[in-house]
Amino acid sequence: MSQAEHHIVPIKTLTAVIAVLGVLTIVTVAAAQFDLGSFNVPIALLIATIKASFVISIFMGLKYGNKTNALILAVGLIMVVVFVTFILLDTEFRGDTSATESGTIMQSEQTMPAAESH
Repeated sequence: MSQAEHHIVPIKTLTAVIAVLGVLTIVTVAAAQFDLGSFNVPIALLIATIKASFVISIFMGLKYGNKTNALILAVGLIMVVVFVTFILLDTEFRGDTSATESGTIMQSEQTMPAAESH
């Protein structure tokens, strides 16, 4: 049986990644100060994804580990992206009922007979 070896990440690499994460945190805070309209959420998700990729690849060792783990992570991330995309598409169009639909709903509620009380 072979023993699994741990990859030792150089201090220089760890320091660089920590610096990048710090800069991206500052960018996140700066981006939150501006009203970017419908781009607020996608920009925040993009920055968070970049930060997560650094943490996963370097600190969690996925860059140096088994490629099967990377494949499992990729499939999971694809599924998360699909689900989040559907959620964001749904929330973008809430309240967009046409005047005809909302008028029909209001008319049907008004024409319903009141329940008789005994």
